Amino acid sequence: MSVHPSSVIAPGAVVPASCEIGPFCTIGPEVILGERNRLISHVVLDGRTRLGDDNTIYPFTSIGIPPQDLKYRGEPTLTEIGSRNTIRESVTISRGTEKGGGITRLGSDCLLMTAVHIGHDSSVGNHCILANAATLAGHVTVEDFATVGAFSPVHQFCTVGRYAYIGGGTIVTQDVLPFSLTSARRENRAFGINKVGLTRRGFSEARLKKLHSAFRLLLAARLNTTEAVARIQSLAAEPDLDSEARADLELLLRFIERSQRGVIK
Repeated sequence: MSVHPSSVIAPGAVVPASCEIGPFCTIGPEVILGERNRLISHVVLDGRTRLGDDNTIYPFTSIGIPPQDLKYRGEPTLTEIGSRNTIRESVTISRGTEKGGGITRLGSDCLLMTAVHIGHDSSVGNHCILANAATLAGHVTVEDFATVGAFSPVHQFCTVGRYAYIGGGTIVTQDVLPFSLTSARRENRAFGINKVGLTRRGFSEARLKKLHSAFRLLLAARLNTTEAVARIQSLAAEPDLDSEARADLELLLRFIERSQRGVIK
């Protein structure tokens, strides 16, 4: 095991020999690391924290720290980190709270840029990007393949849908539609589909075309949300519709139907 002599690993911590622990790191007694994790320096892992394999964690990052919640009284809650994540400098990830579900999760293959904060009881999916100083309050859900732009705070209990792209400096107080490009110019608005991101993820022209049609109904057709949803349901019911395009529309409809805070249109 490669452990710098200035680092402190508490008795009880599980650190495989394949891991690399750089200078001035602190690993608590209930931390369990997977294989080939690399802590570059000055990293704090605390609480009941579990990491998968092949994560790289940069200096001054703290994971599994107590939540910033005045109701927290030291309950034994969890932090779970997946595999192959890059977690850059000064990131903070708080453990869960007992009343909030007890666990904070980060999936796999994510990039967290400098100064990102993931609050207690939040859940971030796989293949997500959180840019510099993106801030998730407690109980936030970020679904797979989503991007949260720099300096964007996300309000408690909001959900950011799959494949969504949030522009930098956007204050998110409602749910962000999946597949959408949402940004703040003068006010928060969804501007259509995240075409560049979806193309990079391999979406066909047929899928993009149907999503574009659905978003025109939601955003530009002068329909209220109920009327737009009814029209999108008709699109999804077309007998000759490609199966992947149908799945995209159904995902969009389910997201709108289960939204508790309303969606940004």
